[in-house]
Amino acid sequence: MRLEAEFIPLPYAFDAARMAEEIAQFEAQPWMDHPDNTEGNAAIALISAGGGDNNGFRGEMTPTPHLARCPYLQQVIASFGEVFGRSRLMRLEPGCEVKAHVDYHYHWHHHVRIHVPIVTSPEVIFHCGDASVNMRAGEAWIFDSWRRHRVVNGGTRARVHLVIDTTGSSHFWHTVERSLAAVRAGAPLAPMRVPWEPGRTVEIATERYNLQPVLAPGEVEYLTRDLIADFDKVPENDPSAIALYRQTMLDFCRDWRALWHRFGIHQPGWPHYARLVASTARALPDLDPPLVLENRTGLAKAAFAARVLNVAVSREIYADFIGLPPGAGPRLAGPGAVPAAAPAPPVTSDEAGRNARCPCGSGKRFKHCHGAGAPAG
Repeated sequence: MRLEAEFIPLPYAFDAARMAEEIAQFEAQPWMDHPDNTEGNAAIALISAGGGDNNGFRGEMTPTPHLARCPYLQQVIASFGEVFGRSRLMRLEPGCEVKAHVDYHYHWHHHVRIHVPIVTSPEVIFHCGDASVNMRAGEAWIFDSWRRHRVVNGGTRARVHLVIDTTGSSHFWHTVERSLAAVRAGAPLAPMRVPWEPGRTVEIATERYNLQPVLAPGEVEYLTRDLIADFDKVPENDPSAIALYRQTMLDFCRDWRALWHRFGIHQPGWPHYARLVASTARALPDLDPPLVLENRTGLAKAAFAARVLNVAVSREIYADFIGLPPGAGPRLAGPGAVPAAAPAPPVTSDEAGRNARCPCGSGKRFKHCHGAGAPAG
């Protein structure tokens, strides 16, 4: 999420020693590898899709059994009073780093990540944009994930942070604004101390509807126009390439709206949406040099895929989204029923490369879905 500064401290202070006691129980069990296989970077899921050991962003987020074993971590998370998505303990081994990157996926367009250091040292440095900071144990910070950022652990022990994702309510963002203004004025806010309270139980609100089965046309257009404005302001970008990308993306928005008015989020439209996604991806050429975003590291085509095309249809969350009981099919009985889907025309390798996501919307690669059993080109 874009922020007004690289780093913004939040006015909270937590009991780092108590948090460290609770996470010590996880030393004897395996931690999840980073989804990008970043060396020395591992995690324990605390709030996750379905409450399992996974890195998923979509669908109902549920506290895991790991979080149930950490009563003070529960109190820490609950103290923010927000609705939380995917949240984890994240460990970075000594001598390792998280390489410089930018987060421009759909999830990060709406979410901000709160870091609460638990085990750290002065040699752990977080870099973002032109700024860097050592986050001390028990503090709380957010940072601008749309700027180029990296983390280096130059110390001799593993760094462990509590990392929780939220979109933030108005109360949260008012707190952020007050804290940033106070820092800029040279008088940071006094932190609210959140002590460990033995025996106190808390409720943690978690996300259930963090993605639509089919993105609404208003959101598609908002995300797309925001991206166009981003690459449009980079003077090095070729004006003719900007014009081509802009036209293709806006055509996608208009055609998406037309389909959505016909099918809404329901099953009969899924093959049509998938074809539009696939044809739009083909219509955006790979450029040399590519169109870059304002941060000069993100690429326009990759960002459009990550932010819009790859999440435009998420049929796996459909039944839960409309309230069908587990295991029920995608049709409702009675008034307002979802009409039966007409048989979808076959999806062919002309519509998707064998290693690309299948246009049917399954989320699988073509060669493992509609291309299974078909000879490789």
